[in-house]
Amino acid sequence: MPVPKKKTSKARRDQRRSHHALTPMGWSLCPNCGNAKMSHRVCPTCGMYKGRQVVSPR
Repeated sequence: MPVPKKKTSKARRDQRRSHHALTPMGWSLCPNCGNAKMSHRVCPTCGMYKGRQVVSPR
């Protein structure tokens, strides 16, 4: 079974993990009520999605 010959340094290990960060979620404004909502989802405030009422507002 292969075993590493030398210890991987912290710099080399962290360079490899440079692309592992999470990207923040995309927020947009609801065109109906103007509150912030996540993209491609029903607005939690007014219940609208793509210009039509999908769920009853809270």
